[in-house]
Amino acid sequence: VAWAGSRHAVEVADRMARLVASDPVFRKDTRTMLSRKELFKDTLKKAAHAWKRIVELRLTEEEANLLRLYVDQPGYVDLHWGMFVPAIKGQGTEEQQKKWLPMAYKFQIIGCYAQTELGHGSNVQGLETTATFDPSTDEFVMHSPTLTSSKWWPGGLGKASTHAVVYARLITEGKDYGIHGFIVQLRSLDDHSPLPGVTLGDIGGKFGSGAYNSMDNGVLRFDHVRIPRDQMLMRLSQVTREGKYVHSDVPKQLLYGTMVYVRQTIVADASKALSRAVCIAVRYSAIRKQFGSQDGGPETQVLNYKTQQSRLFPLLASAYAYRFVGQWLKWLYTDVNQKLEAKDYSTLPEAHACTAGLKSVTTSATADAIEECRKLCGGHGYLNSSGLPELFAVYVPACTYEGDNVVLLLQVARFLMKTVSQVAAGKQPVGTIAYMGNIQHLMQCKSAVNTAEDWLNPAAIKEVFEARALRMAVNCAQNISKAPSQEEGFSELSPDLLEAAVAHVQLIIVTKFIEKLQEDIPGPGVKEQLQKLCSIYALHLLHKHLGDFLSTGCVTARQGALANELLGKLYAQVRPNAVALVDAFDYTDHYLGSVLGRYDGDVYPALY
Repeated sequence: VAWAGSRHAVEVADRMARLVASDPVFRKDTRTMLSRKELFKDTLKKAAHAWKRIVELRLTEEEANLLRLYVDQPGYVDLHWGMFVPAIKGQGTEEQQKKWLPMAYKFQIIGCYAQTELGHGSNVQGLETTATFDPSTDEFVMHSPTLTSSKWWPGGLGKASTHAVVYARLITEGKDYGIHGFIVQLRSLDDHSPLPGVTLGDIGGKFGSGAYNSMDNGVLRFDHVRIPRDQMLMRLSQVTREGKYVHSDVPKQLLYGTMVYVRQTIVADASKALSRAVCIAVRYSAIRKQFGSQDGGPETQVLNYKTQQSRLFPLLASAYAYRFVGQWLKWLYTDVNQKLEAKDYSTLPEAHACTAGLKSVTTSATADAIEECRKLCGGHGYLNSSGLPELFAVYVPACTYEGDNVVLLLQVARFLMKTVSQVAAGKQPVGTIAYMGNIQHLMQCKSAVNTAEDWLNPAAIKEVFEARALRMAVNCAQNISKAPSQEEGFSELSPDLLEAAVAHVQLIIVTKFIEKLQEDIPGPGVKEQLQKLCSIYALHLLHKHLGDFLSTGCVTARQGALANELLGKLYAQVRPNAVALVDAFDYTDHYLGSVLGRYDGDVYPALY
């Protein structure tokens, strides 16, 4: 664990986890039994207590974020810190930041992020809420002209927020300038009642017990609500006192930095959620015994069954893979920001496609994996006390928020089609698409694997993943070129384009896992185990998507069979260290929240 991050970061995380676990206010084992109202009150109590501890202990921003993470209960503070504050930082002028951020940092105001509407989510340009400038009063008039223009889903909006960053169509001098952000006060700071013209409410219970029902997702409607002109977020564009729309000299590309940061945190969250589920399933599979007893001897640990290993160990490998690609995204965020400051926008399209694809692939795979871990725990996994139903219900919205996963993959596919045409025109690709520059070799190479052990060579794995991704992208580009128009071709071939995008993203994850293993890893035993997990991650994908590899001619049927043969051997080699590999995530029993995944293994008395 210390190698996977910095030792300082590990120590801080450990300290915050234990601080939360030892505090009775943060108890969460009764959460699934509470009514919606009791659950929300419990969330308010925990949020207030967390803030009190942060102030009393003078925690740094890093420590405060970790403390909130380990409280492990969705609530309005998530959107206040995760969306409201960053939106003002990224899109507000210096004057606006000086005015609003001190109040937000002291919780004198509580903010949320009101973008999604009843009728539009992914299609942000289709939002209907309007902000019409009135030069006679120097104000914007916020209005919800239709039922479908109601803001719907923002977390923290239903009950807690006093303010919101609201996204609306900016209209001035009779012209619609598209979607812009506005800081709007929603509730009185005296008695918390909705302000005149503002209709507010909670949108009701969500999937699962406890889970995301501690969040007050809300609905918001405006009836000609007036706000001062200076509450439009004006870093990128302004409206003058006379009503003229003016672009600032700050390039809009600066918004990419915030987007990369948000998606990087989502990938890191996928790693956390998946590793929690895997930790529960591995530990319980080592405790649970079923069948296999001879002459009254002991039954077999479930973890020793090959069927259990073949379903569970690829998920263990994925948890490590996502952790490493998440760390690489932290580096990418820093790199993107440095380039933005130097006015170098050349790598932005690649960074956008890479983060969009990783967000989509890791969140979809994690949601599926948590449910698979529940099944791997048999009947007891269905109990709320197993921790898995609630973990799934809390996690699954990640497949939709911050970009619907299918929509994001289609964005990646568009980028890949553009790259293929640029490579054909002689342009050299960079970053995660650099492999496409090797098009001549990758379009015709054949895997040299002859034995199962040949698949242990990272170069052999990397080459077939590169060839598969490139050939699928080129096939799509060629088929689109035969269509009556590019848009018709893209629409008709969208299912194939999704698969090409997934292949590209899986290549990125495999590559970053291989690169991570080239670092100086303390202890030969640790490196050996991680190499096995890397091979399991890649070869499981090869086995799962064998149709892609065969149809594009990257591998033969025999080579595919050899990969599967090696997987069985690798599972047997990982088995003795499986529990140690999940213990390395260093989760407290409080954070894990599972009677099945207890560190001491004393499962049955706890269940009873």
